[in-house]
Amino acid sequence: MNVNYMYSLIAVLLLCLLSYVGAEVIGLQGLFGIWIPYLAVIIFIVGFVVRILGWAKSPVPFAIPTTCGQQKTMSWIEPNWIDNPSSKFGVLIRMILEIFLFRSLFRNTSMSFNKTDSGIRISYRWEIWLWVAALAFHYSFLTVLIRHLRFFLEPVPLCIQMVEQLDSFFRIEYYSKIIEIGLPGIFLSGLVLLAAVTFLFLRRVFGPKVKYISLAADYFPLFLIMGIAFTGILMRYFAKIDIVSVKALAMSLVTLHPAIPEGIGGLFFIHIFLVSVLFAYFPFSKLMHMGGVFLSPTRNLTTDTRARRHVNPWNYPVKTHTYEEYEDHFREKMIEAGLPVEKEQV
Repeated sequence: MNVNYMYSLIAVLLLCLLSYVGAEVIGLQGLFGIWIPYLAVIIFIVGFVVRILGWAKSPVPFAIPTTCGQQKTMSWIEPNWIDNPSSKFGVLIRMILEIFLFRSLFRNTSMSFNKTDSGIRISYRWEIWLWVAALAFHYSFLTVLIRHLRFFLEPVPLCIQMVEQLDSFFRIEYYSKIIEIGLPGIFLSGLVLLAAVTFLFLRRVFGPKVKYISLAADYFPLFLIMGIAFTGILMRYFAKIDIVSVKALAMSLVTLHPAIPEGIGGLFFIHIFLVSVLFAYFPFSKLMHMGGVFLSPTRNLTTDTRARRHVNPWNYPVKTHTYEEYEDHFREKMIEAGLPVEKEQV
């Protein structure tokens, strides 16, 4: 039984307890509201840059792009210019489809063995729901991040206001008046984010194959994001907090004049502490696929190995010893041993 998720769940609950006790009981609001977020952002930026530079310096001795179609060969054989791109344009289209639509995940299938009267039969099933959940998770997370920029900008740009308007529902604009069914208006991205991350967690718990290979490090970011989404929903719809004070805190952080205003509850400090932990944890986790996908040789290389030889650009000059030099050095001993030589001794 894989109980690694229990360790991650306990760790996230302890983080919630630590932030609440530290901010509300001990009074370390400055630590959890100012210095830890600053430190988390610094770790995120430095760690992200270091990981990207490390990948950029990694040698690529072989052309290893993933191929899912016919490579370009004879003129009368039609190539697959997206799944087996032979040009930079094809690679660009492939990368765009991969980054924005998760095309490889869309084509993902799972294999299973089924017992029949004639024996064991192998069957494949299209994993469409994993693709839907992953797409919903990433785009809802992106929408949440964009919406939260309104706390750090004054005035709020029109593009962020438009994203906020599109994200909210039960809100009808009629003759420049907004009629809200239920106050405040519900943001779809927060609910979708929580539902999608819950699906990804349940898939790891109840999927036998995925559960077998899942480690505590795989569950930890899921629980962190669950906690962030859950506390955010609580603050907006149930345990209301002073939004004006939150805006003041965010503006003080971004202008490098940090100050903790009055009226911010302990739930907010749990929320911002979990966000800070996620930011600091990001560069050292599998979440770095956000940057790594751009540097993956399985995606960003052309499949033109039949037309030109792939030369490793990181190759350094190596001192070689040719056969002619070898024979010149050992010619006398080769002749004495009866070994053939290309040039007789003069």
